[in-house]
This record gives sequence, C-alpha cells and structure tokens, in this order.
Amino acid sequence: MEELDLVVRNAHVVTAADEFDCDIGIRDGVIVSLARGLPAGRKEIDAAGRYVMPGGIDGHCHLDQPMTDGTKMADDFHSGTVSAACGGTTTVVPFACQLKGQSLRAAVEDYHRRAEGKAVIDYAFHLIVSDPTPDVLQRELPELIAEGYTSFKIYMTYDDLKLNDRQILETLAVARREGALVMIHAENTDCIAWLTEQLLAAGHTAPRFHAASRPMLVEREATHRAISLSELVDVPILIVHVSGKEAVEQIRWAQGRGLQVYGETCPQYLFLTSEHLDGDDFHGAKCVCSPPPRDKANQQVIWDGLENGVFQVFSSDHAPFRFDDPQGKKAAGENASFDQIPNGIPGLETRLALLFSEGVLTGRIEPQSFVALTSTNVAKLYGLYPRKGSIAVGADADLVIWDTDVNLTIRNEQLHHNVDYTPYEGMKLRAWPGMTISRGEVVWSAPHAQVQPGRGKFLPCAKPTPARPRSERRLSIGGATQG
Repeated sequence: MEELDLVVRNAHVVTAADEFDCDIGIRDGVIVSLARGLPAGRKEIDAAGRYVMPGGIDGHCHLDQPMTDGTKMADDFHSGTVSAACGGTTTVVPFACQLKGQSLRAAVEDYHRRAEGKAVIDYAFHLIVSDPTPDVLQRELPELIAEGYTSFKIYMTYDDLKLNDRQILETLAVARREGALVMIHAENTDCIAWLTEQLLAAGHTAPRFHAASRPMLVEREATHRAISLSELVDVPILIVHVSGKEAVEQIRWAQGRGLQVYGETCPQYLFLTSEHLDGDDFHGAKCVCSPPPRDKANQQVIWDGLENGVFQVFSSDHAPFRFDDPQGKKAAGENASFDQIPNGIPGLETRLALLFSEGVLTGRIEPQSFVALTSTNVAKLYGLYPRKGSIAVGADADLVIWDTDVNLTIRNEQLHHNVDYTPYEGMKLRAWPGMTISRGEVVWSAPHAQVQPGRGKFLPCAKPTPARPRSERRLSIGGATQG
C-alpha cells in the first residue's frame, strides 16, 4: 500500500448521517481510507478522541464585492478566506455581482481577477442577477450555468439590485430550464420605501429605526410572493437570511405542500436582537443588516427552525464594512440617517463556533444536524457534493478538529478579518476549531493561521439535485411540458 501523506488518528468522526471512531488516511489532498489502525503516514495528527467534522462551507458571504455608493468591503479574498479558515470553514461561495448596465460575464471575469492569487481555501461563485436583459437571460446566464456557476441570487429590494415580479418570473424560468438554484432576498421594497419616508419625515433617523422600516410583515409578504412565483414556474428556490416567525410560517407552509422551497438563516438571528440597534448614538449601525434582527421570541423560532427542518442552511451572510471608516458604516457621515448606513455585518469566522457552542454543546441541535446545516446540505444544494461536505473515501480532505473544553470570550482583536468590530464582542463560547485542514493541509492550528495566499482553488459547481417535491403538478410553458 502506498504511503499516506497524512493520518488523522483517533478521530471521533461526525457526518450528516453517522458518528463513529476511526483513523482518516489522506493522500494527494483526498481521503483514501477510513479505518482503525491505519499504517503510519508521512505526517500524523492525533485527534485524541475529539470531534472531527467536515470543513464548513459558507454558502452566503460577500468578499471584495464591487459597490456603487462609495463604500468598500473591508475583506478581500485573502483576509476573508484566512478568517474563514481560522473559524473552521474550508470552502466559501461569495457572489459575482452584476451591476446594472453590465454584462453578467464581465462581472464573473472581474470577480475571478479579485480572487486570483489571494484565496487560501477553496471557493466557488454564485451569481447576482440585477439586470436580466434578453441577452443575459437567453445567452449569458445559460452559458455560465453550463460552465459551473449553477446558483444565482436575485433581490426583491435595494434600488440598484431589485427585480420586479415579471423579471423574477423570467429569471426563474431560465433556472427551471437550465437546472440552476435561485436564492431570493425576500423583502417588499415598496413597503420599505414608504415606511422609510414616514420615519425620516418624523425625524426618526437613528440606526434603531432601521428595524422599524423593515418589520416582519415586509419579509412575510415578499416570502409568500417569492414562493408563489416559484410555484408558478415549478422551480426550487432558497429563501435566504430568514429572520423570524412570519417568514418561517410561509416557508413551512410551502414545504408542507411539497414545494421545493428551502430556508437559510444566519447567526445574527440567533444571537442579536433589535436592541443591538438601540440608542441615539451611531453605534447601532454596527448591527444594521437586512432583514434586521428581531426579538428574543423570534430568536427561539429560528432555533426551532434549525431543529425541525425548516432550515437546510446556516450561513454567515458576512458583509464586511468597517465601522470607523468613511468607506464603511460612516460612508454618509457619523450622523447619517439609518437608510444611508451600509447593510451587513461580519461573521465569517465566528459562524461555526457560535452554533457549535450554543447549539451542539447545549443539546439544542444534534452534531449530525450541525454538519448538515453548515456543510453537507450546502454542498448538495450548490453542486459541490460529494467532493465537499462529507468525510468519505474520495472526498477532499477538508476537516475540522474541534476543541470543546475551551473558555473563550469573543474579542475582535483575536479575529482575522479586516473589520474593526464584531457584533458578537464579549460573547462566551465553549468551543472553537482546534485545527482546520484544507485538502490535507493544515491551514489553522490554534492559535496560529498557517496559510498560503493563492493555495485556494476555484470550484466549478455541478447542477444541484435537490429532492423533488411530492406534488404531482405539471406546468406547460410555451407549449413545453415542465415536469
């Protein structure tokens, strides 16, 4: 038997389906054996009975995304992927964002230039479709899907990104025909605009009024409409960053009818509330994101959704704007009204540890569910499975060895992103990745990153194969039966 490059010994392996003890044999960056008593490798790591899980896949994060409003994201593909690796994530899927008037192909080429030579872990790209011209829908989008960009995001809000219902239908029809997965940011843009005007006219400008401008009903209505449009076209959709009860009820209703509607949530909806935006000073801007965090009761609804299957994906929605920066949260000045504050918060490095510490170690979710939510389901939905998302012979050797006896307080100064704050400052955790292995190479061994810029590989994605719904509906579009 050819010598192994690396053996991870005495691993307590957890996948989305199983839990067992074994050694893990790795050669050329790939898992080649799972057994007890493997022969010696060139290098050896003793997991000492600790949890060993598939590397995290963050399927919703923003890195070095071009902006049109004078703001700039603090994390590029180097700092962002270093931060990810130190938090146990071995694959990221950020967004190649089409700007209005720009071709989709040009957005992808620009994003490759931004990533080249910088990423320390593997990455794929989602697309953002903001200008679905006939050429984009008839030529560019189908070509890009065929080339491995098999998921894309559309927005129902934000003036520079939003699509109307007709455009959404036309875009969903392309996804249906070409076999792509559509991610939808579901908030009613006209309701938000009207509420914002009323609040500003009344002099309510502080960051805390961001939450008042985006109450749950605007998320509920848009989620219902997104589900209806997807049902009409008969195409899978993923409702992203779900914040509370009213959107959850819509998704559960759709799933109960057998529709291919998937749900994603994020740490901010488990660990932050609208109170984090409170106060009349500007510090609430640190927690401005959309949808906004809700209240404690809705936090429990989100935890319940992770347990009962409403959510298939747990992502960071990392949007790295520095707080004390004229290109960040203060782009419109220190006294800017809430509608002028860049939306988004950092969370790429803390995502896994927060959920492991407060989910797995408290008994709220099973270890297998943790793996499914943070890695396996993501790989399946975005066409990266079985290369990513599991510990199995033939899979990439992307592993996390967990330390679960730590007493850690989150401090921004200890994190590796390029943002000057974390919204989770001061939170106490009992778990953190002790070691992160990407394709058989150690990229994080607490307390030091061991990373090489440019070692990360771009991953073309296969077409996802989500489970078919139980519905027997068939739909005829343009004379062709869709089934």
